[in-house]
Amino acid sequence: MTMKNLVVATGLSFALLAGCQAGGDEQTSNQTDNQSQNDGQTNDGSSNSSENNNDGNQNKKDQNDSSKKEDQESDQSDEANKDKSAAYPTMAETVEKNGENLTVTNPDSIYVVANKERNLPSDFVPKNLVEPDVSSYAPKDDPKRLMVKEAATALEKMFAGAKKDGFELKAVSGYRSYERQEAIFAYNAEQRGEEVANQVSAQAGQSEHQTGLTMDISTPSLGSSLTEEFGNTPEGKWVAEHAHEYGFVVRYLKGKEDITGYQYEPWHVRYVGKEAASDIHEAGVTLEEFFSEQK
Repeated sequence: MTMKNLVVATGLSFALLAGCQAGGDEQTSNQTDNQSQNDGQTNDGSSNSSENNNDGNQNKKDQNDSSKKEDQESDQSDEANKDKSAAYPTMAETVEKNGENLTVTNPDSIYVVANKERNLPSDFVPKNLVEPDVSSYAPKDDPKRLMVKEAATALEKMFAGAKKDGFELKAVSGYRSYERQEAIFAYNAEQRGEEVANQVSAQAGQSEHQTGLTMDISTPSLGSSLTEEFGNTPEGKWVAEHAHEYGFVVRYLKGKEDITGYQYEPWHVRYVGKEAASDIHEAGVTLEEFFSEQK
């Protein structure tokens, strides 16, 4: 399933949904049908000829049969897409009011959306945290080396894929507890002011790192630093182009800061599974746009 078909099937109304041009196939089909009819009229010849009239009637019958078949196939495709779209939850379906805040109800799902408006439970700790077998800048036994097992396995495959293509990636920071994120934000706020801290780091409960589905990555040419320059490196470009093949997306895209609430982070990859990652990558959207508030 592609995101393009998902949008056509469900009528998702993304105000900022870039790159989705629904209806192209339908227009092409209509142009083909119109061209066939024009060709038939050109080749009909004299209307006084019984043979030509019969040929013309047969052509029209064939065209009608073809059109009906295409309509049936289109209806079947739409129904199939509706069934597939049901597999993806909306953001409205996965949140509940908790005092003045909104708390996500699916923190252990690969489709969870955590951001400045959608908080993870303070006591949430992912299950099956393991250390992926990849090169890392984090010290041995540091929790930053951990990810949820499914995501960790996918990260191993992505790093191996990059190496096969001649690129070296290194892990920098994965899982962070609620308490660890709380300390990081407090430090950034003290050093840079709360306004800047809000742009470059998440407050406790609002960080994807708490889900165990995220890894910040870099490359030896940049060391362990996490900067926008990573997006301009050969490794960063490879990640942007191929991460979805392994189930990851670049979470915070350039030009989408007003949607995600965070600056462009080419180093921050988030696991959502291969199917969703491919749909999201093809559409060029954020998780907020992809999962939206309604189907």
